[in-house]
Amino acid sequence: MKKRFKSKNKINRTGLIISGLLAAGFFSVLYFGIPTIIPTTYNGLGLASDFKSQNNIATSSSNVGENQIRQLAEKKFVATHVKTPKAVKAIYMTSWVAGTPSFREKLVKIADETEINSIIIDIKDYTGRIAFKVDDESLQEVGSVENRISDIREFIARLHEKGIYVMGRISVFQDPYYVSKYPEFAVRRESDDGIWEDYKGISWLDAGSKEVWDYTVAIAKESYNTGFDELNFDYIRFPSDGNMYDIKYPFSEEKVMADPNYGKAEVMRSFFKYLHEEMKDTDAVLSADMFGMVTTNPDDLNIGQVLEYAEPYFDYIAPMTYPSHYPKGFNGYPNPNKEVYGVIKYSMDQAVRRMNEASTTPLKIRPWLQDFDYGGNYDIAEVRAQIQAVYDSGLTSWMLWDPSNRYTVDALLKE
Repeated sequence: MKKRFKSKNKINRTGLIISGLLAAGFFSVLYFGIPTIIPTTYNGLGLASDFKSQNNIATSSSNVGENQIRQLAEKKFVATHVKTPKAVKAIYMTSWVAGTPSFREKLVKIADETEINSIIIDIKDYTGRIAFKVDDESLQEVGSVENRISDIREFIARLHEKGIYVMGRISVFQDPYYVSKYPEFAVRRESDDGIWEDYKGISWLDAGSKEVWDYTVAIAKESYNTGFDELNFDYIRFPSDGNMYDIKYPFSEEKVMADPNYGKAEVMRSFFKYLHEEMKDTDAVLSADMFGMVTTNPDDLNIGQVLEYAEPYFDYIAPMTYPSHYPKGFNGYPNPNKEVYGVIKYSMDQAVRRMNEASTTPLKIRPWLQDFDYGGNYDIAEVRAQIQAVYDSGLTSWMLWDPSNRYTVDALLKE
């Protein structure tokens, strides 16, 4: 089976190091009061003579023409990063919004005027499409780029100038594009070996495929080198809805069958460890999105997610504690939508307990909170109650989710 990622990643990483050293020789800009250095993308013929003189290239040299100088100069972008805030307060931005200046500026304004200090942007969403151009040849070969954010480097740099922490969300195993290109890595139907789909008609990649792991690592490294400070991994699980009686996992089947209770969790733990090992030569911060009930359930929810299995390999764990997604009767609540404080408080209390029992810091827990109407009305009181529940559990960080990116601004404290 052809391997598309490992060797090329090493070549690209070396190239990036060399590019970084060359770029540092040009100049850097220090922004007072912001804990980072924001570089400039080097392009245009204005730098040609400087480039030649600094690198001992004769102006009349036939070996290096102006077009070559332009190409070299255009590749001298080097990303820098801001440190993770002690208390992350984030809002989510789709890649389509990030690529639409008139819309994205409304969200940037929220960060400018309220307590929000972080923005999380889709890198690869449920479609499997990467939202910006990439340099990695292995990723280019896959062809999954859909250039939705044409100025991603410049946009991130501007957010950094404002002191805004930038996270990138990567949907991992829910990926219909990769399935369409490489169906051999897909979750399949047991009955006829066809491509399995969930109830939304979305196909999934087998979580046990190391080829898919390498693809994910390649995206993560490319994104970090683009300027994202933190990489947030979503859909790091097995499918949860669809015909679960007619499903098989070509790469995970052996482990799943060997241990029906925790086989899926072992597959996921292997992926978490692999991701951690492959990314440790970068300074990227890693976070994991998980079902909200990982904080309260001892099992793997039949999707391979166990809180303690993920904790050693990520800097932050982000349970999706949306009250509307909890079943009736959770913690004795007839309707969790009417008990938003209680749902979050109980869930975070359990998460804190489990992190302490695992001998790690509870501050690794950074929940997703609900700011969208589903099953109930989520307005100022409901959003603020969830935030307060996080604080009352001894935690400091949270992220707001609204798929439409229209947030309840009045629920946020003003700067």
